[in-house]
Amino acid sequence: MKRTANLTEGHIAKTLFKLALPIMGTSFVQMAYSFIDMIWVGKIGSDAVASVGTVGFFTWLASAFVLVPKIGAEVNVAQAVGMKDHERVKEYVRQSLQIGVFLALLYGMVMIVFRNQLIAFFNLGDENVIKDAVDYLVIVSLGFVCFFINPVFTAIFNGHGDSRTPFLINSIGLVINVLLDPLLIFGIGPFPRLEVKGAAIATVIAQVIASSIFLLKARKLPDVFSDIHFFRRPKAEYVLRISKIGIPSALQSGLFAIIAMIIARIIAGWGTTAIAVQKVGSQIESISWLTAGGFQSAMSAFIGQNLGARKLDRVKTGYFVGLAIVSVIGVFATVLLFFFAEPLFAVFVEESETITLGIDYLRILAASQLFMCIEITTAGAFYGLGKPFPPPIVGISFNALRIPMAIGLSATSLGLNGIWWAISISSILKGTVLTAWYIILIRKRVDHLTV
Repeated sequence: MKRTANLTEGHIAKTLFKLALPIMGTSFVQMAYSFIDMIWVGKIGSDAVASVGTVGFFTWLASAFVLVPKIGAEVNVAQAVGMKDHERVKEYVRQSLQIGVFLALLYGMVMIVFRNQLIAFFNLGDENVIKDAVDYLVIVSLGFVCFFINPVFTAIFNGHGDSRTPFLINSIGLVINVLLDPLLIFGIGPFPRLEVKGAAIATVIAQVIASSIFLLKARKLPDVFSDIHFFRRPKAEYVLRISKIGIPSALQSGLFAIIAMIIARIIAGWGTTAIAVQKVGSQIESISWLTAGGFQSAMSAFIGQNLGARKLDRVKTGYFVGLAIVSVIGVFATVLLFFFAEPLFAVFVEESETITLGIDYLRILAASQLFMCIEITTAGAFYGLGKPFPPPIVGISFNALRIPMAIGLSATSLGLNGIWWAISISSILKGTVLTAWYIILIRKRVDHLTV
């Protein structure tokens, strides 16, 4: 494969950076779809932001299902590349794509059939907000096949050591989304004014085009994608291996999304402005966790290839090098969110009340940025080792703690800010516990690790 990186040789920090930077770019591109939508929709008003933000929980839940084939492909492809087993690489490619398409069709159907009941869960109150949310959910559901397979293609390329190609392809999709958003939202030129629905249509079109480019690129890479026979019956051993690696992470993310929905319902008690604050604030905060997510994927591929090649010293050293790098990112994020909260929030909304509440949100969440970054990177290290259970055990436990903490703290003089503190404190606990767990494991059992 052109541009494939051998992660088992060379300077560790340079190798991680070279792999991680395009992955981080890809993560930012994928985040920017909703980021750009939010900027343009925010110009309509906080009610429109609340509509899009509510549906965002269901696309977040969709992302949890995507993690089954995504993480499974990324880790297993990386380990097979490290072992130089090209047939195993192709099998993991085929069956991860099959799983992705199946889950997309199933999830999309559920979203469309139960759209009214799903939106009703949030008790939004405003009929216009509810209608916009339902319309947005239906439209994005129609594009879920592309929403699912694009990250899987990205994971396959990353696991093979080529993080540049998916970055370029996803960037093309983003540019298309940026161009279409104002045209369809505000009805510029010959286009009708579709507002919230226009944002959804723009995103779906961009995702479809990105998927088409991935497919064209795959046809030019026969050493990875040839003879995969997409419609052939899946092999149980590969499906189980993909599922074993991917399901724990998907379970963590899915439960995280469900917990976030419950938190959102609590937030709804403060009105649609509070919902908009949480949605916009999480978009801004995603700058740090998507950066860390790039290092998570890089760490997973790096450790997976080196474990497959039995280079255990690089497995051990690579983690601490990556941890040092991501710690710098976490500190930078803390400074950015705390000292520049007002101008960051003002990019998305114009209402003074929303901006004031948003400043509190960002400054409280700033306290947890370092811990969140090291948690995400450490999770990637566990995945690379083929040990997918510690991250969800820690993540689910402390994410669930957010619900009673949010209820308890918000009932004090902290009010709405008590919910933000519940989120921040749980992130600090997750980062501390998961990192300690990994360090204990790697120091005691590195010589006994197997693929």
